[in-house]
Amino acid sequence: MTYIILLGAPGAGKGTQSETLMRETGLPQVASGDLFRAIRTQETELAQLVRSYYDKGLLIPDDVTIRMFLERLAQPDCVNGCLLDGFPRTIEQAKALDEALAEQGKRIDLVPYIQVSEPELMKRLSGRWICRNNGLHVYHEVTLPPKVPGVCDVCGGELYQRVDDKPETARERLQVFFEQTLPLVDYYRSQGKLVEINGEQDPEAVGSELVRAVRGLESDASTASR
Repeated sequence: MTYIILLGAPGAGKGTQSETLMRETGLPQVASGDLFRAIRTQETELAQLVRSYYDKGLLIPDDVTIRMFLERLAQPDCVNGCLLDGFPRTIEQAKALDEALAEQGKRIDLVPYIQVSEPELMKRLSGRWICRNNGLHVYHEVTLPPKVPGVCDVCGGELYQRVDDKPETARERLQVFFEQTLPLVDYYRSQGKLVEINGEQDPEAVGSELVRAVRGLESDASTASR
């Protein structure tokens, strides 16, 4: 069993690297955004509870969030491990997750942290533009600019910037990460589970580092079992 938590600030490239890890390891991804969207369409007691907070514009309490993830981890595709993305977000959630997994004879095995400096994160987050026609064609002012400013290369549609990608919103998102989630780095480092990855390399190099870290974990486990 291999349970991995992928840590990184908004803009660090976790989405891209999650795809790499899933492809290379065969582990399913359990992402907070996907889980919240899925549960909102269900009719279970837990789903109704989650919707009651959403409908009031309230944050989902830790105990409800933890319950959601534990139910997801109990499903058959996660029996041999998974890749957690977007959870835990706080020390309280991390401790509760550790306790719940320990009761099942499981544990978090590895926590790669994709490190990217704040100036680079701001550049990445605030430079993204999306085609209004379908939302599938994505550009970046620095790394992937359109041939004509404001116009999609593929279909000629208007490019727009999501609220989440505007500089002021990006700054707020990073502030929340550094205040609430960054303490997890020290938490997992103290457990000897943290692996720091240089996220300012090209995506292929970042992916290679991540895969090496996971392969090293698997190698250690194989040696220990002999």
